[in-house]
Amino acid sequence: MEQDVESPAIIKKPKLPKQAREDLPKQLSEKERAKRFQRYVRKDGKCNVRHGNVRETYRYLTDIFTTLVDLKWGLNLFIFVLVYTVTWLFFGFMWWLIAYLRGDLEHLSDNQWTPCVNNLNSFVSAFLFSIETETTIGYGYRVITDKCPEGILLLLIQSVLGSIVNAFMVGCMFVKISQPKKRAETLVFSTKAVISMRDGRLCLMFRVGDLRNSHIVEASIRAKLIKSKQTKEGEFIPLNQTDINVGYNTGDDRLFLVSPLIICHEINQNSPFWEISQAHLTRDDLEIVVILEGMVEATGMTCQARSSYVSSEIKWGYRFTPVLTLEDGFYEVDYNSFHDIYETNTPACSAKELADMTNRARLPLTWSLASRLSQQGLPDQPTEKNGDVTNIESESKV
Repeated sequence: MEQDVESPAIIKKPKLPKQAREDLPKQLSEKERAKRFQRYVRKDGKCNVRHGNVRETYRYLTDIFTTLVDLKWGLNLFIFVLVYTVTWLFFGFMWWLIAYLRGDLEHLSDNQWTPCVNNLNSFVSAFLFSIETETTIGYGYRVITDKCPEGILLLLIQSVLGSIVNAFMVGCMFVKISQPKKRAETLVFSTKAVISMRDGRLCLMFRVGDLRNSHIVEASIRAKLIKSKQTKEGEFIPLNQTDINVGYNTGDDRLFLVSPLIICHEINQNSPFWEISQAHLTRDDLEIVVILEGMVEATGMTCQARSSYVSSEIKWGYRFTPVLTLEDGFYEVDYNSFHDIYETNTPACSAKELADMTNRARLPLTWSLASRLSQQGLPDQPTEKNGDVTNIESESKV
């Protein structure tokens, strides 16, 4: 008699996203953490994201113009030459086919025969006539006659389609040449971001500059904090984006970028760095993406430059070295010191802890005494009278 053997139940654990698995607590060294952390935006501004498993590829063909503009230069030039060559060959074949069907190729030595195109005696000559027609060169050796209505119709079709091809391909090349991506290469960001005190508050700062004499019109700056998080309900949000206020409320995000500027983010209650201290920053995986936008003065096209700072590139307790000096009749910018920073006295605690300590230091003597008595469970002392100040001061020192 066979006995039923109970198989142990297999419980499959839910498959976590890759970023969630990487965010599990591990004892990693600083070098291993830097190697494990992957940038979202590289220092040169290129996004480190690849689109995989895109099944609806037909959407790229619905906007063929943008698709061609986004191609690399080598492939773009290849398509440019291929389109013209294919159209010349196609209409050259059509001219040769008309001459073949009308019998023009059989009456080459007959002076009484009126061909569709004079001096068209082979496919090569038909190909050359196609190039002359589409490019409107017109050397005058090969000419269409008025005894060929099908040739006249083909001439009209090739002229119209040739104009469309010229407008499309030349427009595509013009847009690609005039793209402001190269202009963004002369917009520079500091290699490091710093955190230090400014006007009694902790501030996150980085520097931007423009190397050209032609200015960026309507320049504006914005910043994003890229950091994965987990909600209270247990939902994991990879690479969550949080706005970093760099002067949107006061208008400081609109820049007059004639000389290098230090962009400042005040760490207050609305800042995502409110509870982050120096020790917390060194072991936290985060990335700050900064975006500078504006119009190119020469062309009027919108230009965008990007960069990013990971936690290892944010230096706590440093400031930027000044680069602007007054010379004889002008201001000079020393870009050799653009990325230089120097150390300054900065508290290592978070902005929240610093605000709490500042508020406690500003409390009146009677408030601090009452709070201490309430913590010890003692009844409140009556209001001091003349001569009782020394007693209260002695109690407050206990």
